[in-house]
Amino acid sequence: MLRALLAASVVAGALVLGVSTSGATGAKVVAFKTPSGNIGCIYSDGPAYLRCDIRSGLKPRPPHPQDCGEDYGDSVSMNRTGRARLVCHGDTALEPSARVVAYGATLRVGPFKCTSRTMGLTCSNASAHGWFLSRGSYRLF
Repeated sequence: MLRALLAASVVAGALVLGVSTSGATGAKVVAFKTPSGNIGCIYSDGPAYLRCDIRSGLKPRPPHPQDCGEDYGDSVSMNRTGRARLVCHGDTALEPSARVVAYGATLRVGPFKCTSRTMGLTCSNASAHGWFLSRGSYRLF
C-alpha cells in the first residue's frame, strides 16, 4: 500500500519540499523529517496512516521475520488508532526534500502528533499509541 502511495505521491509532486497535496490517489500526503535527517516520515490521509524510517536503524535491532523478504528493522507505522508496528518494506520514507520539523517543535497532521527533540522523535495517534525513535533506542507504546 505504501509503495503505491509513495509512487503516486512522487508522480504527483507531493513530496517536493514536504508540501501537502492530493496525489493521483486523491490522498493528502505530507513528508517531514528531523533536522539531522536521520528520521523521515510520510503521512497519508487515505486512510490515515503514518510511517517513519530511521536511517541509523532501530536499536536494538529487532530480529528479521522469516516471512519478510525485504528491509526490516528501520521502519515503524501506525493507523489512526491502534498500536504501532514494525514494517517490512522495499521503499523508504526518507525523503531528502521533506519539510524539516525543528527540534522543540510539534507537528500535528491528521490524527497524529509528532514532537521533534534533540534526543529523538515521538509520534502518537488518536488512541495514544505510537513510538519514540532515536539513534540509541526505540520504543513502541
